[in-house]
Amino acid sequence: MTPSAEERDAIFKAFGRAYFKQDLDLMYDVVTPGFTWTIAEEDEVRSMASREAIAAFFEARRGRYTDVRFEDVVYHHAPEATFMTYRMTGTVAATGETFDRAGVERYTFEGDRLAVKDVYSRPAS
Repeated sequence: MTPSAEERDAIFKAFGRAYFKQDLDLMYDVVTPGFTWTIAEEDEVRSMASREAIAAFFEARRGRYTDVRFEDVVYHHAPEATFMTYRMTGTVAATGETFDRAGVERYTFEGDRLAVKDVYSRPAS
């Protein structure tokens, strides 16, 4: 059974807290053991389907960006999935170049846990 909108909001709050802390113990409290996270980054699609792969992703990105902000975040609950739209800004640490991206993330559920996170983004216009 797919969680209600209120239940999904609670799951996303816990997931967001875990994401920003890069705390895999907290993350795996709200995702399935087979949770899959796919993201296109620098012309490469990266699919992570294990705790170790997500830890490596966090490690690879650590220190790469500064001043990252998510703005205009809106969750759109559909019957079988939730979509999050957002705008992300920040700075590439190595070059000082700023970025501004618009994105949408698609989430699916198994029971009361996140099963899939697909991230799509592009430079904001």
